[in-house]
Amino acid sequence: MRLIDEDGSQLGVVDTREALNIAREKGLDLVLVSPTAKPPVARILDYGKWRYEQQQADKERRKKQKRQEIKAIKFRVKVSEHDYLTKLKHVRRFLEDGHKVKVTIMFRGREMAHPELGKKILDRVAEDLKELATVEMPPQLAGRDMNMVLAPLAKNKA
Repeated sequence: MRLIDEDGSQLGVVDTREALNIAREKGLDLVLVSPTAKPPVARILDYGKWRYEQQQADKERRKKQKRQEIKAIKFRVKVSEHDYLTKLKHVRRFLEDGHKVKVTIMFRGREMAHPELGKKILDRVAEDLKELATVEMPPQLAGRDMNMVLAPLAKNKA
């Protein structure tokens, strides 16, 4: 097997028993890095320390990772102007935080006879937020609800 020392230098091709003896003398572990290579590659290292460093690096990556959620906001067909503006403010905040927003219009009873009123509200939301978002899923009627998904625009990092 090809043996690599703890500092990264190559010790050459050695017998498996000899590699184990070298690792034991140094008080370290012999780890098989590439078993399918010809000859197989093994490395001498402190496996516990290496594993700990990997876990810390994974933790750091998860911390820096930005999770995008789908936030939901519901409107009624007969929404008043002030309620509309308040909910629009919430949608704007969600988009600025980098989340997608699912905007839903709920229909009741006879309101189902006029889906164009719900579409009008969703189109107005899309128009009011066109500088912040793009329409990822256009308004679609699903049962008694009409849904639309807005995605935040990619910010240019200059």
